[in-house]
Amino acid sequence: MNPGDFRTNQHFTLKQNPLRREHLQDFVDCYLPGKDRSERVETERFRAFTHDELVARDKVNRDITWLKDASLEDADALLPPEVIAQEIVEDLEAALREFAAIAGALGRRSPDPS
Repeated sequence: MNPGDFRTNQHFTLKQNPLRREHLQDFVDCYLPGKDRSERVETERFRAFTHDELVARDKVNRDITWLKDASLEDADALLPPEVIAQEIVEDLEAALREFAAIAGALGRRSPDPS
């Protein structure tokens, strides 16, 4: 089993820093889809855990974090509140536009005859 920790110290937004395919490349390279699992190599964000290591944990799940979150270690590393607030507004506005487009597309469908 080889979980990856993609979340820690990663900051993505819908507008200013959207998640892109290249952000996942390390995981894809390490996961080796379609190949022998024994060929997998650990990296900073991708490592193997045995079944025994997982069941020995307090809570048996795959939500494992081994990287230190810089934002939790150093309050000065946090984004300023006004930046966080603006990113939230931008994300909500982008989501609203997407939902409006979906609602519009659904409204243009012909009604079900039954």
